[in-house]
Amino acid sequence: MVGKQAGAKDKGKDGRRQVAALVWRRELDGSISILLMTSRETGRAVIPKGWPMREHADHKSAAIEAYEEAGILGKVAKKPIGQYRYWKRLDTRFIFLTVDVFALEAREMRTEFPEQGQRSMNWLAPNAAAMLVDEPDLAALIRSFSPKPAPAPAPEDPPA
Repeated sequence: MVGKQAGAKDKGKDGRRQVAALVWRRELDGSISILLMTSRETGRAVIPKGWPMREHADHKSAAIEAYEEAGILGKVAKKPIGQYRYWKRLDTRFIFLTVDVFALEAREMRTEFPEQGQRSMNWLAPNAAAMLVDEPDLAALIRSFSPKPAPAPAPEDPPA
């Protein structure tokens, strides 16, 4: 992790929260795909997430997690698109966390990044991605996610 945990007091049973990036890209046919990856410990389907970083706004912390965990660079939304909750396994106990999710449009996927080789990654249609995650609120967020429409191509000049 690039930054230090903020451990910000917010929602969640333990008073802790995380930030995550819902990484997406537009396919050639205009549809969108969502990036899912496996968690390092359990192999579950997850999105990039981590603790807020004191020296960064939450949306920037989410973007840093996407780079560190998946090598993704792109445009991240400044406001969360929603949140979900889950139980995080710590060394000696579980804590219930709220995760603020920020949409991140993938513009580049690096081949070298901090957690390279530690996870498997797949681009999936939103409904397929939603079926693979364990958290019902995250699945609902993925299913309902709708980025702004792609800009229409500029009209061509008529032949001279």
